[in-house]
Amino acid sequence: MRKERIKSEATQLVNEYQVRVRFNDCDPLQVVWHGNYITYFEDGREAFNRSYGIPYMKMYGEGFATPVVKSYCEHKLFLRYEDVATVKTTFYNTPAAKIHFKYEVFNQHKELVCIGETIQVFTDKEGQLSLNIPDFFKRWKEKYGLE
Repeated sequence: MRKERIKSEATQLVNEYQVRVRFNDCDPLQVVWHGNYITYFEDGREAFNRSYGIPYMKMYGEGFATPVVKSYCEHKLFLRYEDVATVKTTFYNTPAAKIHFKYEVFNQHKELVCIGETIQVFTDKEGQLSLNIPDFFKRWKEKYGLE
């Protein structure tokens, strides 16, 4: 089950994405293994990027990769096998040459399960860090009133 919804909150861009917890996401107690929440963040980030017109391959086509250089996850509750989780992904605008997302994962009862964030930087295809915001990303931010 994959469902998503996008919305704008002031100057923040938000995407909500639903995922059903798979058997292989869980430990022997049928609780989602802690490391899989980072995978849920990735799912939310990819859904966000598709919804707002900047999927990874488009960025790569512009000559850039966007590796994650920081990730953070704080657990509040846990998910179990077959729960339906909602991953809320929020883009936080920054003047730096980076992409900053924050995440909230909710269970089907709308209880907050975990929070987290990731920071990505821009590199060229050879892996060299870009200290300047790429032109395509500036245009994308302008489109959504973030510049």
